[in-house]
Amino acid sequence: MQYDFTTIMDRRGQDAIAVDALGKPGGFAPGAPKPGFDAIPMWVADMNFPTVPTVPEAIIRRAQHPAFGYFEATDAYYNAIIDWQVRRNGADPALLTKDCIGYENGVLGGVVSALTSFAAPGDGVLLHSPTYIGFTKSLQNNGYRIVHSPLVRDAQGVWRMDYADMDAKLKQYHIHVAIFCSPHNPCGRVWTREEIEQAMEVYRANDCLVISDEIWSDILLNGHKHTPTQSVSEDARQRTVALYAPSKTFNLAGLVGSYHIIYNPYLRDRVTAKSSKPHYNEMNVLSMHALIGAYRPEGHVWVDELCQVLSGNINFACDYIAEHFAGVSVAKPEGTYMLFLDCTDWCAAHDRTIAQVLQAGWDVGVAWQDGRMFHGPCAIRMNLALPLSRVEEAFRHLDSYVFNGPFLSER
Repeated sequence: MQYDFTTIMDRRGQDAIAVDALGKPGGFAPGAPKPGFDAIPMWVADMNFPTVPTVPEAIIRRAQHPAFGYFEATDAYYNAIIDWQVRRNGADPALLTKDCIGYENGVLGGVVSALTSFAAPGDGVLLHSPTYIGFTKSLQNNGYRIVHSPLVRDAQGVWRMDYADMDAKLKQYHIHVAIFCSPHNPCGRVWTREEIEQAMEVYRANDCLVISDEIWSDILLNGHKHTPTQSVSEDARQRTVALYAPSKTFNLAGLVGSYHIIYNPYLRDRVTAKSSKPHYNEMNVLSMHALIGAYRPEGHVWVDELCQVLSGNINFACDYIAEHFAGVSVAKPEGTYMLFLDCTDWCAAHDRTIAQVLQAGWDVGVAWQDGRMFHGPCAIRMNLALPLSRVEEAFRHLDSYVFNGPFLSER
């Protein structure tokens, strides 16, 4: 490979929540490991890989000029986004113009701007469950009523949308705004074009605005392909606010910087007006240059190699679980780098709670995340964006100390 995805990067003391927040009281970070164990960060959804070198190069090049005054987004910024979307997602360059693109100070900020443009506090908003905790907190903090349409695992263990349930909930609660997560976090589904078409037909029939979070659209595993929600029909293009970012793809969350694609001028005007009023939604000049650096040709190569590495990590983990952890179930992700483990059968067989399982993992350095906050009653979310050697180490610890180890005999 051209880029390094094997070196273990030491993030301690570099402001990283993933490692420096472990064991701190009052937060939602996992507990610190017991003495003798090194923390393996597998919870917060950022990566333990260095980003593509063109990102720090772009930042350093701009930072060498000593003035950081007011600025405006350049054509290079918009052209980089258009080129990325055309090459990666098949966007039509005749339709995707600079006017369709707007900066968002984080995808969740874009979600809130769109929601508050078209729904009032107290209104219902449809989400699939399991549900990303960021959606839950953002909606609750802004006074919305969350209505879940549960995803259902089919006979092959694949997560599926329940279109009849979606339609019934939209009608029952008079819902006209829905959040659609594609690819899905935490379940890892990369929805097919046919699935998105069916979902968008349900939304169309219920006159529902769709806020489509596509921040994971570049993280695709084992050959799966992303279909942009706006691409499945002209109606979908006109009723959808799509949100993207280089932050998840290139490990840039600390720089902050996302963007929307909105083709419908009416939707675009409403969302842009709403986000401009509190004056929070201003781009950072270094964030702009980071995106331009990320979306260079080198970035395409880097992401393709990243997806190969993550596919290998996911394949290893799912095979290991199937072979060694009887009673633990996982639907193999098609996108993202997260696993969503269902420990229901294992906990029942061994008379353990999910809280006890989580603690047993934290004790031996596996800093995984409580899945209950994602509406998985007996679930654990697990980040595999680490060098394979660290993933293997984590699973050895889970095998030796948790699922098949001394934890079983503790009372």
